[in-house]
This record gives sequence, C-alpha cells and structure tokens, in this order.
Amino acid sequence: MRWLRRILAIAVVLAVGGLGLVMAASELGGEVVTLHTHEGDGEKRTHLWVVDDGGSAWLRAGRPGSGWLARIEKDPDVVVERGGRPGRFQATPVREPQVRDRIHQLMREKYGIADWLVSVGRDPARSVPVRLEPAAPEGRQ
Repeated sequence: MRWLRRILAIAVVLAVGGLGLVMAASELGGEVVTLHTHEGDGEKRTHLWVVDDGGSAWLRAGRPGSGWLARIEKDPDVVVERGGRPGRFQATPVREPQVRDRIHQLMREKYGIADWLVSVGRDPARSVPVRLEPAAPEGRQ
C-alpha cells in the first residue's frame, strides 16, 4: 500500500510539473500578445504567441475548440496588445492546409523548443491559424 501512495505522489508531481513547464514555455517562450475578445457583456483576455507573414500578424489556435477561437468566430472585432500598444483588428480564421503549415513553420522558427513543448500531444492538422488585419478607423468603412 505504501508503494502505491509513492507512485501516486510521483505521478501527481510529474503531472503538475509537466503542466507548469508547458505554462512557463507558453508565457516565457518569446513574444506574447494579449488578445481581447467579447463574450456576452464581458471581455476575455488571452495570452498568445504571434508571428508576422505576408504583411499580417498571425495567431494560432492549437485546437479547433479553443474558447478564444469560438469568440472571434462570433465577433471578429478584437483588440490585440503587442509591445504594450493596443490595436483594433479583424480576426479571420484561415483553414487552408498550406497556410496552417506556413504558420506552424513560422511559430517553430520563432519560438523553438517552447513551441515544441506546448505542441506535444496535439495534432498540428487540427490547429487553426488566425490572420489579424487592422480594423478600419471608426467612422470609416
């Protein structure tokens, strides 16, 4: 019975440590932006990685069921804080395999081992890149 408790304790420590490592990698792995989305009457903030390609900034949802992805699909008007500066954007999920593969490549190049750590166990074919296009200034369309 004593050995069972030790095994359980080790398993818990490893699980918590692994989760902590992934969280640290996601926050400390490089440039992190804050995405502001809307849910009901409130605002949600999500910390994400960002890459630039083709004149646009790109985010990546590791799972198609990500809460922040669902929120932008309902309301694509978002604010992104990057380098301490907020900007208004239209967020557009792009589900083309060649775009997804390009954004994966850029994330791997920019974030290195941290990208690998947060991607362990995830199917890259299920991720969804999201293009950020600057929103038109208010009053203009």
